[in-house]
Amino acid sequence: MRGILFDKDGTLLDFEATWTPVLKRVAMDAAGGDARKAATLLKAGGFDSASGKVRGGSVIASGTNADLVRLWWPHLVGPLLDRRIDAVNQAFLEHGRLHAVPIDGVRGALSALSGQGFVMGVATNDATAAAVAVIAALGLSRFLPHVIGYDAVVNAKPAADMVHAFAALVGIPAGEIAMVGDNAHDLSMARAAGVGAAVGVLSGNSSASELAPLADVVLPSVRDLPAWLAQNRK
Repeated sequence: MRGILFDKDGTLLDFEATWTPVLKRVAMDAAGGDARKAATLLKAGGFDSASGKVRGGSVIASGTNADLVRLWWPHLVGPLLDRRIDAVNQAFLEHGRLHAVPIDGVRGALSALSGQGFVMGVATNDATAAAVAVIAALGLSRFLPHVIGYDAVVNAKPAADMVHAFAALVGIPAGEIAMVGDNAHDLSMARAAGVGAAVGVLSGNSSASELAPLADVVLPSVRDLPAWLAQNRK
């Protein structure tokens, strides 16, 4: 194992703490200021207002911003759809740059993994520019110089494209890369690409029972990854 590819939201970032405020603003915009309709849109996207959590596998948890726009603005097509997707991408970029909340212990884990010699990157169904901005704002770019968003590949997760793009970028075959994520679509991508290890983490939207069938191991969070890889690296 020489490379590690991380999902971003729920794996490196606290999903709800980071994105709930902007999700609510975007939903309100889509609802034309109607709070009841906005709540309905959020529920359709996978947000549970009672718990404040996002359902694993939902459009909000697993989809791209383009998927979200198509759900919340189903009447838009052509240039109007493209402009709305760009606007939502920009809203998430600006919010993430200022308000991203990392999972506890992420910096220490990435530092330890860097010290072990791993080449690392991020694969996310967020837009590439937004992901780059968040990683930079958190001061993690030196650990995660390679960021691949949904708009950088032909097919987003759960297709294998992001793993293949990272492998080509860093010159490491997929079989020597570990993929780390908090959702089934992360691990489905890992399996489709033939990675060396598919690692689930419980810091995001999914339960152990949802991740275990696709994972080689399920860990509490990325904090536990350096120790696991040190013991299992081949």
